[in-house]
Amino acid sequence: MLIPSIDLQGGRIVQLVQGERLAFEETDISAWVARFARFPLVQLIDLDAAIGSGANADLVADICRRLPCRVGGGVRSIERARALLESGAREVIVGSALFTSSGPDLAFAECFAREVGIDRLVGAVDGKGGRVAVHGWRTALPIGPVDAVRALEPFCGAFLYTHVDTEGLMRGIDMEAVASLRAATARRLTVAGGIRSRDEIDALDRLGIDAVVGMAIYTGVLDIDCPRAGQ
Repeated sequence: MLIPSIDLQGGRIVQLVQGERLAFEETDISAWVARFARFPLVQLIDLDAAIGSGANADLVADICRRLPCRVGGGVRSIERARALLESGAREVIVGSALFTSSGPDLAFAECFAREVGIDRLVGAVDGKGGRVAVHGWRTALPIGPVDAVRALEPFCGAFLYTHVDTEGLMRGIDMEAVASLRAATARRLTVAGGIRSRDEIDALDRLGIDAVVGMAIYTGVLDIDCPRAGQ
């Protein structure tokens, strides 16, 4: 399944290369909301909340009223997760908060799952150079994504893996890394990071993996108006 991505920064939709360089921005958010209306799930990330420079709370709530969204960005507490769910999010994405400097924080993950619900918790495990990357991909941990997913599996209803090395570059995702993760967990798995073609999405679908796509959609490289793209 293709899951379109909406990344918010300063009240705009943006796309960043490697999480840093601005490559696309759009202020007409309603137009994109309308284009994504037929998709069963949309990924919505508040980048300002993620880096602690503010938040787009009202905009997030408005989009969640109009689209079926999983929401992430700055989800570091149970209170924040509950607020997002109350604003209409179907699921919440939690990343850096699930880790300490040495690896997965299983005590926090267990508490989070108990209070929020495993079925509504998507664990974000981002890989850079073969290691888990946290805090906006600036900090590498001494653990790989596969081991992290295995450790967190009892507490997350689904996982989101971003292959940071190819994120925003539209050069295709590392299928070998993705296949290793698929073998590591029976949970729902979504991947992101440079996906640019329908062939890739179909290949991921055959592995039972959903694909988050942002840059290729916004730049027109991937045509989402073909019905098959939403299957």
